[in-house]
Amino acid sequence: MHAYDREPGALVGRAAESRRVAALIDGARAGRGGALVLTGEAGIGKSALLDQAAETAGGFRIARASGSEFEQELPFAGLHQLCLPILDSLDVVPESHRDALRVAFGLVTGVPDLLRTGLAVLELATAAARDAPLLLVVDDAQWLDPASTRALAFLARRVGADPVAVLIAVRTPGSPVELDTLPTLAVAGISDDNAGELLTLHSPLPLDERVRDRLVAEANGNPLALLELPRAGGFAPPATSSVPTMIERGFQARLTGLPDEARLLLTVASADPTGDPGLLWAAARTLGMDVTRAGADAAATGLADFGTRVRFCHPLARSAVYHAAPVAELRVAHGALAEVTDPVVAPDRRAWHRAQACGGPDDDVADDLERSASRAQARGGVAATAVFLERAAALTMDTGRRIARTLDAAQAHIDAGGTDAAADLLGTIDAAVLDEQRLARVDVLRGRIAFIRSDDDSGPALMVRAARRLSATDPDRARECFLDAVEMGLVVGRAGGLIEEIMATVRAEAPPPTSPDVLDALVVLSTEGHHAAVPLLRATLAAPLWSRRPALASMIAGEIYDLETLAALAEWLVDTGRGTGSPTMLRLGLAQRAVDATLTGDIGQALAATAEEEAVAEATGGTPLLYHRLHLAAHRGRRDEMLPLLDEATRGPARVTNVNWTTAILHNGLADYPAALAAARRAVEGGEFFLSGAVLPELIEAAVRCDEPDLAARGLDALTVRAEAVGTPSARGLAASARGLVTGVEDHHREAAELLGTSPLVPYRARAHLLYGEWLRRRSRRRDCLVHLRTAHELFAATGADAFARRAATELRATGERAVHRATGPAHEMLTMQEIAVARLVAAGAMSKDVAVQLFISKRTVDAHLRTIFRKLGITSRAQLRDHPDLA
Repeated sequence: MHAYDREPGALVGRAAESRRVAALIDGARAGRGGALVLTGEAGIGKSALLDQAAETAGGFRIARASGSEFEQELPFAGLHQLCLPILDSLDVVPESHRDALRVAFGLVTGVPDLLRTGLAVLELATAAARDAPLLLVVDDAQWLDPASTRALAFLARRVGADPVAVLIAVRTPGSPVELDTLPTLAVAGISDDNAGELLTLHSPLPLDERVRDRLVAEANGNPLALLELPRAGGFAPPATSSVPTMIERGFQARLTGLPDEARLLLTVASADPTGDPGLLWAAARTLGMDVTRAGADAAATGLADFGTRVRFCHPLARSAVYHAAPVAELRVAHGALAEVTDPVVAPDRRAWHRAQACGGPDDDVADDLERSASRAQARGGVAATAVFLERAAALTMDTGRRIARTLDAAQAHIDAGGTDAAADLLGTIDAAVLDEQRLARVDVLRGRIAFIRSDDDSGPALMVRAARRLSATDPDRARECFLDAVEMGLVVGRAGGLIEEIMATVRAEAPPPTSPDVLDALVVLSTEGHHAAVPLLRATLAAPLWSRRPALASMIAGEIYDLETLAALAEWLVDTGRGTGSPTMLRLGLAQRAVDATLTGDIGQALAATAEEEAVAEATGGTPLLYHRLHLAAHRGRRDEMLPLLDEATRGPARVTNVNWTTAILHNGLADYPAALAAARRAVEGGEFFLSGAVLPELIEAAVRCDEPDLAARGLDALTVRAEAVGTPSARGLAASARGLVTGVEDHHREAAELLGTSPLVPYRARAHLLYGEWLRRRSRRRDCLVHLRTAHELFAATGADAFARRAATELRATGERAVHRATGPAHEMLTMQEIAVARLVAAGAMSKDVAVQLFISKRTVDAHLRTIFRKLGITSRAQLRDHPDLA
């Protein structure tokens, strides 16, 4: 029973919060799982609510974990602690996912599969809840390691159809961003009346009314402060102290007058996050303590309970004890823990204790930490890798090895998203002692940091500087750095000639290649144009480029209208990402699949791929990619969906031309031609190698509509050059359609309809028919125009191009005819994005368990989606789903 219960099961001043938690548990008991994150300052009562939930969840299996500020560097440590009570259900999890979880927990060796680990945790939780509902309780989530936080958030979002409740407490400020989108309950201070009641009930001494009022005011509604300050005699704490600081001082006051051995025992306990009493007593014996007496004296303080687990009365108590200890005492405590920690069972925890025990450089400990870094990296713990390497560098005596480890640590911090930490580390290196190779590496790391931060355009410049340093000694690596600079320039270029400057430097300074490569092809493109460059660009589109630089391969394929290669590249990335467990490759492939599907008019495929990419991003702790979502929203004419995406894209390292291209598509569909022209003009004036050509059809149409014939003619000339160099029906058809629009010559419209009739670019085929139909209607050729306008409307409606479909419908009305609509809307208008993904997979023959694996949801959730899909589509079976015309 918690110290400030009013009666069994009831907390003073927490009726509303208790009802919210009870609703979560009742929902899970009825098979409607969910999650709730309790936020608030230290001592505000979050832990009490967690305890109350565990005590009142009758009939539930309960698994608990608590974050530790001393274990934030150990990947999956928090998740392992949470899953320990339910690992008896692990055998029910499919073998590949079971193995992924065992690797993550360090139970077996191997390379972690981040894609399967999150799903394995979900499957483990749902398996554990088969016979009784499951309550997962996590306290102090702000101290969980990042890998555990991502897995927990992934799980919490996917138990809506399962008898699983996830209850999390996190201290604010400091809540992990991964938890931000979960349902949240802010736990605020209790009222003065409740505070007075609590203080009266639990004060060890009768209180004068004025003293009670003062304590209530000082505690500011914090229940733990109300309980601890009187116990510590803190009747007049300094008004400038925060409440958590006052509480820590109250806990530290209990240490006053404590025998040295008892105090040291508490310090050792505070330094050990495992709570293993066997480890604690072994460490105490190595320090020569009288364990019985020291344990009794320490327990008498009420700060910790030494039972089957060592538990502090509150996380602030552990922190208070640890931070009250002198540095020398902390080193002694960590040294004793290192001595008794099994180097085989827990090598990383032992290495960390050894490091904390060091008072100065120690190469043996540094080597131990470096080995821990390698193990952490093998388990996917990039943040842990960075921390281990950083500490190893600090303990390394030799200057050269210290610099090497510092650079490795900076690289690991970048990989973990810690650009500030990486920049700080690089700032500690004395450039005067570096050779050209290491100076080049510093430039590369600084370039990556600048590119990720989008601080400015210095990323490409730093890559160029690195390439110059390497040109004489490592020409192959120098060319790679030059290519890095080009790729970065393609992303951050802002109509300021950046990419032209990079290419000029490459032409003048890049060492010659051993054989023609993509950098050569780009140089030819920048100097001689498309006719000379297209054959070289085609030659670069081989598998090695796909694996090394898939984004660049995609740009090249798009530039030369190689739609088959674009589709093949997307499928290769998806298959390779699934096969190797690489979330980056899988997400790139899914995003490319979505763009290809949008451009070819397969709206269901585009929506399904987008839903899956978002699921993979969430499962692996990433942010959903933007460019395919921009294309999808623009193609569908969804201005409201597009605006927040544009805002996000322009704040990050997004390709500005891509943003402007999709903006121009959106506004041309909405017939807002001035806005389309402004966006297309910005894109073309950016002068990028890639994508600016793709914008030309948008520029030409908007310029014609806005009566800017010279601009339209210049755009047509540029598009014609590209189309002639490439020579594909798609490229020639786009140019012919634009030529018909500019010149008003019917033969060009007819040619466009014929060429694009064989092209997979169905939306552009529809646009060619729309333009031809408009031209015919203006010439009063009603019968002829109706053929093309009807075709345009049907194609736009089938491909989800709603804004363009409305344009076609408007043209039909002008002829006196109404557009024909389906009796029921297409599936993509009736179903959510995830429902479409489920429906397409099931229609293709996948079973629920296979759909669950691919979409990172539980089998129960798949079945719930299917029930909704059947209802919305008016069908009753999977066979009818397979026969649905929109899901083929």
